[in-house]
Amino acid sequence: MELDRLDRAIIAALVEDARQTYAEIGHHVGLSASAVKRRVDRLRETGVITGFSARVAPRALGWTTEAYVELFCQGKTKPSDIALAVAKFPEVVAAATITGEADALVHIRATDVRHVERVIERIAAEAFVVRTKSSIVLSRLVDEPPGASLDEVAGAGQVRETPPEAALR
Repeated sequence: MELDRLDRAIIAALVEDARQTYAEIGHHVGLSASAVKRRVDRLRETGVITGFSARVAPRALGWTTEAYVELFCQGKTKPSDIALAVAKFPEVVAAATITGEADALVHIRATDVRHVERVIERIAAEAFVVRTKSSIVLSRLVDEPPGASLDEVAGAGQVRETPPEAALR
């Protein structure tokens, strides 16, 4: 689905504060509340917007230690096998296949270093894992670029303009 300037502005407003009313968003983007709702519904139906959630500080929940773990797998382990194996651990925040020597990178959050160690041991016990290499996060430098709008991050220079008749869709 191709996004126009208004779609991107609506998405940026929702990313900033998903609790805004359609009227508040409409005020910022120059549309009526009903036009914003129609666009949000379409963005949800097409999978552009996948959901709305609260951002919670992991530290507030006791998750004070993070690590990135490189997985080195035997043979031609399928990404889907890696995904199934690591998804069962609640401490796994994200996992991705990567380029370079390692086959995958797993992001872990835990309560302390000992907890991280136990999770790594459990992941390393998976049949396809040959070895792991881990790095403990000392401090977070950037989570989300401060002050950067979604348009700036997503390359607004490539956004098509909205034809006037399409603005009300």
